[in-house]
Amino acid sequence: MSAIFNFQSLMTVILLLICTCAYLRSIIPRLIDRQKVGLGGIFWKCARIGERKSPYVAVGCLFMAFTILFWS
Repeated sequence: MSAIFNFQSLMTVILLLICTCAYLRSIIPRLIDRQKVGLGGIFWKCARIGERKSPYVAVGCLFMAFTILFWS
């Protein structure tokens, strides 16, 4: 089953995308900041969510890790 049709996999992919974009923006800001429209804009928005909502993203990552390790 693909990640689009499985809610748990979809949430895992979204959380990993947010965390990866926020990490890359902290290491190489030019890479994410130069394009704020199109596909690059999606990565920029994910980086902003990761920076501004970091406690919620961290709780989401912990919850997903718990469900992946112990629930499945």
